[in-house]
Amino acid sequence: MSDFKFSEYHLILASKSPRRHYLLQELGLNVDIQIKEVDESFPENLKAAEIPLYLCQKKADAFDGFLNENSVVITADTIVWIDGVVLNKPTDKSDAERMLKMLSGKMHEVYTGVCLKSKNKRHSFYSCTKVYFKKLSAEEIGYYIDNYKPYDKAGAYGAQEWLGYIGIEKIEGSYFNVMGLPVKELFEQLQDFIK
Repeated sequence: MSDFKFSEYHLILASKSPRRHYLLQELGLNVDIQIKEVDESFPENLKAAEIPLYLCQKKADAFDGFLNENSVVITADTIVWIDGVVLNKPTDKSDAERMLKMLSGKMHEVYTGVCLKSKNKRHSFYSCTKVYFKKLSAEEIGYYIDNYKPYDKAGAYGAQEWLGYIGIEKIEGSYFNVMGLPVKELFEQLQDFIK
């Protein structure tokens, strides 16, 4: 990876998500995981991409005063957007059921906002993927929630899990964005950011 000069930087991933960590490792990036607790509320007037952009910037700004000259922190936030409503992580089983019933038989959009922040600059971008679900039965929804406990996932599902395998009819855009990190875009934006 020295060709891309990433090794000259201390890269920090500010995310508890094992999927984001895995994707960055697969990119060949050596990242430290550092978490700053941030209130993830957002203004009610924000819509679609504005929500994860706002939240990833909020998470990055928590690192003000903590970054040195060669540090870059990567923050991200993913939401599911359907019929003008945002779906974040479900609070419990009934909330997960409600979300999956909303997604059943419809197209929804997955937005991930990503923020890159160094000591002297900040840059944000987002990716949008359209996901089309088949009509899900109550049994399929119940089985998935009971066996996969998707409480850490926006929209109450993981595309890389059982429900994704049997429920997703097609995807338009980045599959990895649905997992929580648009890796192609991140790689390109990170290259530009450290120039």
